Amino acid sequence: MAVLLSLNVGMPVEVDWRGRTVRTGIVKDPVPGPRFVHRLHIDGDGVADTAGHGGPNRAALVYQAGSYDYWRTHFGRDDIAFGALGENFTVDGLADDAVCIGDRFRIGQAEFEVSQPRVTCFRAGIRIGEPQMAALLVAHHRPGFYLRVLREGQVEAGDEIVQIEGGPEHMTVAEIDALLYLPDKPVEQLRRALRIPALSVGWQGSFRDLLDAAEKPTVVSPGWAGFRRLRIARVVAESASIVSLHLQAEDGAALPAARPGQYLTLRVLGAGEPAPVRNYSLSSMPGAAQYRISVKREEHGLISRYLHTAVRPGDWLDAAAPRGEFVLTEAANPVLLISAGVGVTPVLAMLHALAGTEREVWWLHAARRPEEQAFAGEAHEALAKLSRAHEHVFYSAEHRRMDAAALKELGLPAGATAYVCGPAPFMADVRSALADLGIDDVHTELFGALDAITPGVVGEQRVPPHPPPGPVGPGPEVTFARSGLTVPFDPIRSPTVLELAEACDISVRWSCRTGVCHLCVTPLLSGSVSYRPTPLEPPPAGSVLICCARPESELVLDA
Repeated sequence: MAVLLSLNVGMPVEVDWRGRTVRTGIVKDPVPGPRFVHRLHIDGDGVADTAGHGGPNRAALVYQAGSYDYWRTHFGRDDIAFGALGENFTVDGLADDAVCIGDRFRIGQAEFEVSQPRVTCFRAGIRIGEPQMAALLVAHHRPGFYLRVLREGQVEAGDEIVQIEGGPEHMTVAEIDALLYLPDKPVEQLRRALRIPALSVGWQGSFRDLLDAAEKPTVVSPGWAGFRRLRIARVVAESASIVSLHLQAEDGAALPAARPGQYLTLRVLGAGEPAPVRNYSLSSMPGAAQYRISVKREEHGLISRYLHTAVRPGDWLDAAAPRGEFVLTEAANPVLLISAGVGVTPVLAMLHALAGTEREVWWLHAARRPEEQAFAGEAHEALAKLSRAHEHVFYSAEHRRMDAAALKELGLPAGATAYVCGPAPFMADVRSALADLGIDDVHTELFGALDAITPGVVGEQRVPPHPPPGPVGPGPEVTFARSGLTVPFDPIRSPTVLELAEACDISVRWSCRTGVCHLCVTPLLSGSVSYRPTPLEPPPAGSVLICCARPESELVLDA
């Protein structure tokens, strides 16, 4: 007979962690007597990070007394008390390899349904004082699980736990957890998981993505590893402020095909020390033997000024293979290609890729005035060859802007897919306007750093990236391409690439910090790394888990 041994609650608190402040709800302590369980919480209990915890699918966390015994032995400690891993219910029984997703239980007056395993999170390590805890919970198949509340009521330590119904597919918590976080994901197991209605929406989404990737693989390995030399074949002025560089292989052979919308990363020797690295969208036709990038001259742009004034045909540039997920996908629905200024480059490649199709194409471009519009003739000519094309160009100097009202007047087709590139405020405004028109399949290209995800960290001010304070590190150089920063690695003060990035105020994304959740996966343009700890599942080829990576050579990261 399973029994509720300890009922644990706690409200969110702020704790010090490595010189930072983290707001967390993981600090829970046993309480005597009954507590009322509501649909979303237990009386006296609270959630700090609603993105990763709480809600109807994660109303109460369960952990087993048997697993506490296991960890006390594993760590050689006898001070790990019930509630130390943030659970609401410490139970005798209900092992992770016995309880199934969808199982239903009665505890006291309330009834529950098992909805998903615990979410891996660095805060488990904070609370228990073992930094690797997030990875250990998965690796040792002891994650614990969440409950959904089916019937509200009072519960109390000592209550008997009665199973009232078994879940479909009979997939245990440990099986589901391993299916998401560990290597080897059999397709049939993914399909079984998706047949469990009780599995939370978030986990269903993750398994659906994995199944789609397994059944329709779209990941294409980069055309080459690291950087290679490309010769500048031609330099063409496209407008007063934009030039195109046509790049060819050293031997003149055709370059690997790029997908329409991808970008090229250049390392420009001669433009600065260390050599600066920047991304530029490809504007060439897909399948062309040469690549074409188009560069707008920025008043204070180190590389753009160099590429506009110092390079000539016959010069060489170092380039990483085309990359990027802002790519045109094959479909039959209408497509909106929307751009502003030099943002026209990736959607121009998409327009060329649509040649010969019957797909309805809307070309919407914003420029200041006609003489500043690059590729006007090339785009118009390509559109004229399509059977279902619409072309609208907005010149702000003529008081015609591409705003919400203008987009509404166009009568854009519902069900369209939109690809948008331009300055960040422009993309945000267009996305909002399209959402108001019922168009929500919108893809945008962002060459700056992605928005940070730092769960629970509070009170930090964002500042521009900078070298870390203190002495220069003795390790190999690490370049964060999107942030325009190259700094030496310091294995003492910043033992991982993630910690180096944080010391430089690079925008980063992480959760477990132990190589489990893969939230920190980052494209690796060149170099090699080792891991400590070793990730439970390696990242995709050409990428790196920065939370546990250490450089073995000079690194260039798309971060």
